[in-house]
Amino acid sequence: MTNSLDRRYAIVLLLPAGLLLGIFFFYPLAVVAWTSVYHEGLTLDAYKGLFRTALFSNVFATTAWIAFVATSICVVIGYCLAAWIARMSGRTRVVLITCVMLPLWTSVLVKSFALTVVLGDSGIVNQCLVLLFGDGARVSMMFNRAGVLIGMVNYLLPFAVFPILASLLGIDPVLRRVAELMGAGPLRTFLQVTLPLSLPGVFASALMTMTLAMGMFVTPALLGGRKDLMTANLIELYTRQILDWQGASAIAMVLLVVSMVLILFLLRVQKDEAQPRESVR
Repeated sequence: MTNSLDRRYAIVLLLPAGLLLGIFFFYPLAVVAWTSVYHEGLTLDAYKGLFRTALFSNVFATTAWIAFVATSICVVIGYCLAAWIARMSGRTRVVLITCVMLPLWTSVLVKSFALTVVLGDSGIVNQCLVLLFGDGARVSMMFNRAGVLIGMVNYLLPFAVFPILASLLGIDPVLRRVAELMGAGPLRTFLQVTLPLSLPGVFASALMTMTLAMGMFVTPALLGGRKDLMTANLIELYTRQILDWQGASAIAMVLLVVSMVLILFLLRVQKDEAQPRESVR
């Protein structure tokens, strides 16, 4: 009897969220999926046309490469930052975690516009370079690949830090002490103890960051050039300029499938990470 009442309460509490999710997510998603395969009857011409055109293949390859590079940078920087935070005491760690979360409180649009002030030809970075090394030291960091990567790393870095930090905090400190007592130095302890045990967090961080990077729109649009067109920007091009809604829907579904595959890998990594901890307990 108690279980049935709990289930009813759970259904009642989840019903508003379920309705909102169905109206504003699943219904539009179903419309996009239907639009991609229906044009005077069921057809896959939109998908066939995408894979036959060089534009989509080039843009998708560019998207994958930019996302991979941005993810790699975020994981490396995020690991160093997470390792530093994990070594701090309780209060200091809370302050540092809050500092990592602060960028998430600002819209990606606002941050991208702010970066145009920092990275422009007359921005703060170039002014410092000119002051130190002269006019020849100016570096172009706007409307090119460098600007896109800097903007994406700035946005994605918090998402890379937290999975790694959680993995590092889950490592028993006794293991490091045992390695030190056995004569292992700091580098060997890191390579043979800390790094292997934190790899699930690294993989989760990489997959989460890669999934978000594949769908970036604002940052490439504001900081990138013509050669930095990404898949989300291509969807906007198809809907607003080419006016090919079926092609845009097909691109959106391809991007959704890729994101779903990455999310499934992420869930598998998190499941594999949880199993050893449960076995230890």
